[in-house]
Amino acid sequence: MDVVEILGQNVRHYRQLRGMTQEEVGLSIDMKRSYVSDLERGKRNPSVRALGRLAEALGVEPAALLAENAGD
Repeated sequence: MDVVEILGQNVRHYRQLRGMTQEEVGLSIDMKRSYVSDLERGKRNPSVRALGRLAEALGVEPAALLAENAGD
C-alpha cells in the first residue's frame, strides 16, 4: 500500500479513536477541514511539518501515522 494511503488511514483511525471530527483536527493544526478530509482519502501528501502537527493534535508520535496496520 502507498505510504500516503497508510497515512490517511492512520489519521482517520486516531481521529476517530479520540472522538474528534475532521473540523476539530483541522482547527487544532490551523488547516481547513477539507485538507484533513483529503489527507484521510490519500489525496494529499503533507509536509513533514504538517505531519508533526497532525501527530501532536492526535496525541501520537509522527511514526505512528506512517506505520502499516496501526489501526489493527
